[in-house]
Amino acid sequence: MARMRRGLVHAMAWSLATGAAVTLSWWGVHTVMAGTAYDPPRALPITADRPAATPSVSPRVSSTRRPQASPTPSPPPPPATSPAPGSASPAAPSRTPSRPAPTTPSTPPASTGEVKSYTVDGGRVAFDIGASSAGLVSATPASGWQMQVWKQPTYIRVTFSRDGKEIDVFCTWHDHAPLVQIDER
Repeated sequence: MARMRRGLVHAMAWSLATGAAVTLSWWGVHTVMAGTAYDPPRALPITADRPAATPSVSPRVSSTRRPQASPTPSPPPPPATSPAPGSASPAAPSRTPSRPAPTTPSTPPASTGEVKSYTVDGGRVAFDIGASSAGLVSATPASGWQMQVWKQPTYIRVTFSRDGKEIDVFCTWHDHAPLVQIDER
């Protein structure tokens, strides 16, 4: 009888320890993974300083980069004060909000040039090419290809790789206007 009792105590202790370990593991993984869910790509807004894309040049959002947070909205206007009781209320001008004031992005775009897209076997890259610099608009790997992006003050490099084959799309602008080169190895 004592032997059976000891066996039940060991089985309960093992069950409780296993349940606690599973719960702790689930909680840890859940906490780490909570903010890393995949967000689907969002469309890029067309602004007045960037020309609309032509059918041959269509900018896309990269799934490797999260969109920047929008600037905080301006505070609402202060509430109107009510007149004192018994006094005549003056005719107040009506406050109808017209167009909201344009907001300035927290970081200016790298250039306000022309969006050019380059399609290679490994995927597609679109750059915003200005007179003296360039910015990455999007980089999308083709099915089955891996992609890496390097951004530096004077160049952007996008590498597509699969089965030992690499295709680099370079955009450089050090001491010259932006230049795009494609290198396959």
